[in-house]
Amino acid sequence: MSRGLNWLRGLAGGDELGGFPASVKVVDGELGNRAARFIAVVPDSRNPFPRARNGEVGLLEGWGLAKAVDEVIEADRELAAKRVLVALVDVPSQAYGRREEALGIHQALAGAVDAYARARLAGHPVIGLLVGKAMSGAFLAHGYQAQRLIALDDAGVMVHAMGKAAAARITLRSVEEVEALAAKVPPMAYDLESYASLGLLWERVSVGDAEQPSAADIGRTRECLERAVEDIGSSTDLAGRLGAENRAASSRVREMLRAQW
Repeated sequence: MSRGLNWLRGLAGGDELGGFPASVKVVDGELGNRAARFIAVVPDSRNPFPRARNGEVGLLEGWGLAKAVDEVIEADRELAAKRVLVALVDVPSQAYGRREEALGIHQALAGAVDAYARARLAGHPVIGLLVGKAMSGAFLAHGYQAQRLIALDDAGVMVHAMGKAAAARITLRSVEEVEALAAKVPPMAYDLESYASLGLLWERVSVGDAEQPSAADIGRTRECLERAVEDIGSSTDLAGRLGAENRAASSRVREMLRAQW
């Protein structure tokens, strides 16, 4: 079961494009009156890299995402109305493995980040739609560069730098202790309410079934995506993420840096 694939098919509707890894699904379609490209990373049990068989973002996925975005940047270079990019996010982690490290997973994921950032700066509205897990470096590579982040209002949608078990090992705590800490410190939490308090989510969408979306769920989400495109307008930065109460320190640090530089 892949939430990313189910939502991709529901929202984009068209045929998947060829030339990409089996774990990177790309469909061209429309959003409102704008051309759009929908991109998702999905599980691939036959992935030649075992660490990337469950929807993780690894070497093939990083370069595949970069290719999908770069194609749009190049094709729309001379167009006044740039294509919308919708990153459907359901990624449990980046791929951890010796081969991944040896072959430069940091470069593959950086390539994806760079492509999304260049698309945004070139005038493409970029939207990240969180339909499942948005974890660790996988989320940074796929979706986090969006001007607007939207999440399904569902318990299965989680955002964090690492899974609970990994966080427990790193901090020398039990999973229960990590959960207790997360209840007090919003940046440590996994739930959407805490993530939204950081000012990073533009909107949450209520749906009846996040696993197998109905026509009504698809319609409601498409309407939210269309409003996000309108809200982005000609903006190319991420300034909309600042201003939340739990980002006060971030805003203050930025002020001090501008004053000194």
